[in-house]
Amino acid sequence: MTVTSGDVPSDIRIRQAERADLLAVYRIEKASFASPWPFEAFERQLSDPGFLVAVEEGGGENGGGVDTANVIGFVVADLVPNHGQPLGHIKDLAVHPEFRGEGVGTTLLRHGLKSLQEQSVSSVKLEVREENDGAQRLYSRFGFQPLRRVPRYYDDGEDAIIMIRQAMK
Repeated sequence: MTVTSGDVPSDIRIRQAERADLLAVYRIEKASFASPWPFEAFERQLSDPGFLVAVEEGGGENGGGVDTANVIGFVVADLVPNHGQPLGHIKDLAVHPEFRGEGVGTTLLRHGLKSLQEQSVSSVKLEVREENDGAQRLYSRFGFQPLRRVPRYYDDGEDAIIMIRQAMK
């Protein structure tokens, strides 16, 4: 994989998720998390402009022209109500294990945040496992700060760290 300036992989394209991507997204989810989202959760997110996939260029296309053969990561970002002001929420972000450490997660996060900013969001939150130091470092590079710990947030009993990014404008 070629990486250009700014850690953006040059052979990766980010686009809106399509129904045809869901199986690949679900497989990445299962390979990434001990307690994966159910398939139906991704189906419900399809209309959200912040449900984006990273596709490796040069992959195969199905009959509809949607490149699904090489979906290598995804981000799910949407809006949640927050006292009259929409709050962005990075709900899920995962990269296929073979493509981790190559800038794909950084690129997905950047595009997910841009999608939220285009929806007039000024603040974004996310939850991250307390033990997931790599993800916490990534989020910190984008200006996320730890807000609080939520005990036993995950199914396996691990705590979550709520992180927030203020003033995206």
